[in-house]
Amino acid sequence: MYVIVDIQGQQFKVQKDQKLFVHRINANEGDSVEFSNVLLIGNGEDFTIGTPTVEGAKVVVEVLSHVKGDKVLVFKKKRRKGYQKMNGHRQQFSQILVKDIIS
Repeated sequence: MYVIVDIQGQQFKVQKDQKLFVHRINANEGDSVEFSNVLLIGNGEDFTIGTPTVEGAKVVVEVLSHVKGDKVLVFKKKRRKGYQKMNGHRQQFSQILVKDIIS
């Protein structure tokens, strides 16, 4: 059984006991968080599609850790003008574990 859930504006296909990285969640490590924006539930050949969400369906996750992603470098240059600019960014992520899918 799998579901497609909306977590902070991004859609993820998740199954029970799956680990994944999402944008940072405002919760402490070890806390349980529920997401009720379930868009689709799939169980083999049987599908339940929400309009826009499936009523009464939830995904319960546990926050495992908060980490930083790899550094992304942004380099800007204009040729023959002597203009160069380097900028970097590291995105904040949370690693979560899907504990339960309530349909």
